[in-house]
Amino acid sequence: MVTFIIGLAILIIGGYFYGKFCENIFGPDDRPTPAISKADGVDFVAMKKWKNSLIELLNIAGTGPILGPIQGILFGPVAFITIPLGCVLAGSMHDYFSGMISIREGGAQMPKMIKKYLGGKVFNVYNVVVWILMLLVGAVFVYTPGDLIVTEVIGQEAAFANPTTWIVYAGIFIYYLIATLFPLDAIIGRIYPIFGAILIFSAVGIFVGILMDGGANLTNLSFATNIFGQHPKDLPFVPVFFITVACGIMSGFHSTQATLIGRAVTSEREGKTTFFNMMLIEGFIAMCWAAGAMILFGRGVDPATGATLMIGKVSREFLGNIGGLFAVLGVIVLPITSGDTAFRSLRLMIAEQFNIDQQDYKKRVAVTAAIFIPAILILYYAKSNNEGFNILWRYFAFTNQFIATFALGMITVYLYIHGKNYLISLIPGTFYFFVVLSFIFHAPIGLGLELRLGMEPTSYMLSYVCAAVCCVVYVWFIKKHSVTQKDKILQTSL
Repeated sequence: MVTFIIGLAILIIGGYFYGKFCENIFGPDDRPTPAISKADGVDFVAMKKWKNSLIELLNIAGTGPILGPIQGILFGPVAFITIPLGCVLAGSMHDYFSGMISIREGGAQMPKMIKKYLGGKVFNVYNVVVWILMLLVGAVFVYTPGDLIVTEVIGQEAAFANPTTWIVYAGIFIYYLIATLFPLDAIIGRIYPIFGAILIFSAVGIFVGILMDGGANLTNLSFATNIFGQHPKDLPFVPVFFITVACGIMSGFHSTQATLIGRAVTSEREGKTTFFNMMLIEGFIAMCWAAGAMILFGRGVDPATGATLMIGKVSREFLGNIGGLFAVLGVIVLPITSGDTAFRSLRLMIAEQFNIDQQDYKKRVAVTAAIFIPAILILYYAKSNNEGFNILWRYFAFTNQFIATFALGMITVYLYIHGKNYLISLIPGTFYFFVVLSFIFHAPIGLGLELRLGMEPTSYMLSYVCAAVCCVVYVWFIKKHSVTQKDKILQTSL
């Protein structure tokens, strides 16, 4: 229990002071925001601070901060320290600067900022990867809440051949369609407060249940053992833990959501609450579900139990049948409120790329239709294949973290150009570049370097070396591009 409490202290106290530190580095002021200067009644819509913050939280808090930590806690109590540290130093910082730079850039979406600060070649790669990520997010966040509705609410098996499964999927897709097409404040701005109440109830309910449990089976760090080597399958802490936990620590998807909400913020001074603090709350959600899962594993629940099944077990254990149902509803809400804005963000990215006027309703429908067709095909594949969802989730987790390294690189260049402390984003960016590359170099879904060369399946050494070399190139490129971009800006101003 002590390690869990220390982790919460890091999250709350560390988050408060580091949030102020990041805010001072950026320097928000009273200039008009895009929500005011570019108001169009569709995507640039001024909304209240509490509503923007709640929407941002619901946008970024998909199933990642629940499914990821439930699996991540198998690495042991070190997760209670790593999650809050990563959330404060990397995740919250990443979300804050992504949103704030977007506001300063007139509400630009992430691809446009990547092109400006990292160049056209990086932009071309980023565009492909981020569009794939948005489609994967949309598909994953139809699959997981749909299956939970069928199994936990309706009480049926969420099988491929069960018509109920596809009816539920269709219902979620219809909601996504409506939320993608209509103005930001027409659907999302109205329904999210209800979703937010359910989300807050489920998270706080699990937390209170943990405290009332008294910390039984909630183990602490012990340096008498290998604190990084406690996974039952002997998976390496780096990079697997960070890929597994994903959204509870760092998520590239968040940068696309911060830029979306950046178009609704009426004052730059609201940024710390709207972007930084909402990621801290997501870290809190991750900590609670990780702790709940650890307690149940300590009571004999099989560690091989799927994360989706663990959601129901944790909910009922700490909240009873009725409260557990509300908690499950909260978990259903999380991915749905991320999936709708994933599709909306993708629509805006495509429109921005091809200069498609989104005030024209027919053009909005055309772009949306182009998005939904491949998403439905991905979902069909994932459901029809026994390993489909596992493959889908792995690619989602990798692309999610990979996208974050682009955003952190962009943030670094921006801070360097403006004479700010760029190390706060360069260091996490380099670390996560190492994480994602060492994972994809090793994993069977990637290059599988060790397996191709006949090395031991558990060996990551070659992948580590290759990733380290690439990290040196990453740092060199970011520094070189920072100097080049600064020179261009100086020449333009002369």
